[in-house]
Amino acid sequence: MRTTTLLAGALGAVLAMTTVAGAHGPSRLKTEQTVMLDATPAEVWEVIGRFDDMSWHPVVAQTAMVPEGAPADVADESTRVLTLAGDGDATITEQLMGIDNDKMQYRYMITQVDTAVLPVTNYSSTLQVSDKDGKAEVLWRGGFYRGFPNNDPPAELNDDAAIAAVEGVYQAGLDALAERFGRAE
Repeated sequence: MRTTTLLAGALGAVLAMTTVAGAHGPSRLKTEQTVMLDATPAEVWEVIGRFDDMSWHPVVAQTAMVPEGAPADVADESTRVLTLAGDGDATITEQLMGIDNDKMQYRYMITQVDTAVLPVTNYSSTLQVSDKDGKAEVLWRGGFYRGFPNNDPPAELNDDAAIAAVEGVYQAGLDALAERFGRAE
């Protein structure tokens, strides 16, 4: 009788863990894109290395530091609000997590965005310029969760929508840089 009770209890615990594991929700998504540019890394970093200036990106109409006059290069103190082109009400608020001008990279995270604008949550990203035989390689990578935190998300907030949206932002920015500097061969 005691053995049967122990086995039944163990089986119940295993079934309970299996049910919880199956209902864990979304997994962290990742994506990255690169472009080789016909410019020196320093030339490219001069354009994209300022956290307070996203004018190089065609989707961004305006970059504002908050509060006004806030530093543009101090991790955990630098916050920017991006106003998107085409819709004056659409904004994305981002916080600088770290910047290294010697390595030509900065890390940031989104602290506020409407999922109708960008269908992601818990987004963080790195933008980096590297030297590849005198030419600039730009790497933009990010990690995030889809816009809907529970199981069975609507199509506009699922994993595919989140990845497509972030990749679209990266591609538009990298294409604009390629148009400005030319692609390296």
